[in-house]
Amino acid sequence: MENAALERFRKYTDEATFKKIVQYDTVAEMWEHTAAENADVIAIEDAGLQYTYRKLDDDVAHFRTCISGRGARVGLLVANSYDFVKAFLAVVTSGCTAVILPPQLPAEAVFGCAMKFGLSQLIYAAPTKEKTAILAQNRPDVVLTDAAEMPKGSAGAVKADGASPCVIMFTGGTTGKSKGALLSNAAVMQGVVNGCYGYRDVFRQRYLVVLPFFHVFGLIRNLLTGLYTGSTVFICRNNKDMFGDIARFRPTVLVLVPALANMGLMLSRQFGKNMMGDDLKTIICGAAPVPPYLITEYHKIGVSLLPGYGLTESANLVSGNPEALSHPDSVGYFFPNQEYRIENGELWLKGRNMMDGYVGEDNAAAYTDGWFKTGDLVRVDKDGFLYITGRIKEIIILGSGENISPAEVEVKFNALPFVQDSQVFESTDEAGAPILALEIVPRMSEIPADEKDRADAYMLDALNKVNMTLPPFERVSRIKIRESDFERSPSMKIVRYKHDKN
Repeated sequence: MENAALERFRKYTDEATFKKIVQYDTVAEMWEHTAAENADVIAIEDAGLQYTYRKLDDDVAHFRTCISGRGARVGLLVANSYDFVKAFLAVVTSGCTAVILPPQLPAEAVFGCAMKFGLSQLIYAAPTKEKTAILAQNRPDVVLTDAAEMPKGSAGAVKADGASPCVIMFTGGTTGKSKGALLSNAAVMQGVVNGCYGYRDVFRQRYLVVLPFFHVFGLIRNLLTGLYTGSTVFICRNNKDMFGDIARFRPTVLVLVPALANMGLMLSRQFGKNMMGDDLKTIICGAAPVPPYLITEYHKIGVSLLPGYGLTESANLVSGNPEALSHPDSVGYFFPNQEYRIENGELWLKGRNMMDGYVGEDNAAAYTDGWFKTGDLVRVDKDGFLYITGRIKEIIILGSGENISPAEVEVKFNALPFVQDSQVFESTDEAGAPILALEIVPRMSEIPADEKDRADAYMLDALNKVNMTLPPFERVSRIKIRESDFERSPSMKIVRYKHDKN
C-alpha cells in the first residue's frame, strides 16, 4: 500500500516527474547516480567559475585521497564555496561523518568542538586557517587539510548503508545551548527527497544559495536537493551581492528565510521590477514563521512562495505547503516516512528523517518512548494541514496562571499588511507589575499614501483594534514601533528577548 502522505503530493507535479523522485539510502549512492545522469550540466557556479557534474565528481574523487579512514569524524570549517561542496561530498562519500562548523567560530570554540566531537581531521579554507592555531598547538594528531588542495590521485566512494552516520550539524541554539545533531545517511536523503515534493518544476532548475551551509536549510534543502535534481547551484558569497547575483544568474528556485523574501519584495516595489528575477518560479520559505502577506504578494508577480516547517533534528523538512494561497497560515502536509503525535499540544516525531541523537549530550529529556519531542506547539486540521502555534520554551505564564504562546498572539498582529515582524514578550509597567508588550518592525510601503504624515498613529490605531479582539489575558499593554530590525541569528531567525525590555 502506497504511503498516504506521499500520495498527497502526487498531484502537484506531472506523473513522469513524480516517478523520477526516487529514494536512495546514502548520499554516496545519490551522488553516483546524479553525477552520471547530469555529467555535462553545470553543477556549481562560484566566484565566476562554472563546474560541471563531471568536473565536480572528478574533484571529489581526488579530494577523497585527503580524507581520514572510514568511520572518522571530519570537521569542515569552510564558508559557502565550491571548495565546501567538494570537501563535503568527499567526506561523506568516504564513509566518514562531516561535522559542519560555522566559519565564524573563534579559535577556542574550534578547538572545543574538535575535542567534543572527536575529530580526526579538520578541513579549513584560507580565511579560517588562523582559527586552527589552538588545535594545531594542542592536538597535532588532528590532521589539518586545506580545502583548496587538489591531489593528483583519486579514490572511489565507500559503500555504506542508510544507518551509517553522515553529518553532525549544530542546532540553532536560539533558546538555549547549541547541540550537535547526528544525522544518518538515510535521514539526510529523506530530507533531500522531501525537498522535491509539492511543486511542479523539480529537476534541472537553477538554484541560488544565500543561506549558510552550516544551517540545515541551506545544506539539505538548498545544496543537496539542488544536486539531487541535477540543477545548477549558484553560490552567493556575500548576501550584500544577492540581488546583483540574481540578475546575472536568473534563478528559477530560491530557498529563503522570510526576512530575505521580504527584502526582495520591498526592493521590487521600490524599483518597479521583480528584483528576484524574471525567471523565478518558486520560493521555498522557512526557518521562521512565514507571513501570509508574502504568499499573496509574491503570487501577484507570478511567484509561488511555499512555506514549510523543519528542524535540524529532522534533517530539515517535516512538512511543506503546496496549498499556500488557500491555507496561508499553515506549514502544510507532513512529508512521508514519518509518524507524529501531539501530546499536550506538543509535536512528537518518529521517522526515517529523524536524527540519531545529540552527540555528547544526555538525550533522555529529548525523547519519550522513542518519540522525539520537538518543543513546538501545533495543531492539525481535519484536512491534514499542520499549524505551528508556538514554542514550549517561549510560553509566558501570567500571574493569573494563564499560559500565553507569544507566536500565537503575534500571528494576529502579523496579519496586518504593514507588520513585517513582531515580538510579544513579558515586561513590566511603571509600577513594576508584569505586563505583555509588543514590538513591531513596520513595512512602510503598506502605509496608505494619505496616512504617510501620521504613519505611527495610523499603525497604532490598527494595532490597538487587533489588540481589542484578543481575549483579555492575551492583550498587550504596551506597543512600540521599532526603527530598526530585531537582532537575528545567523539563519535570520529573530532572537527573542531573554529578559525584560522597557
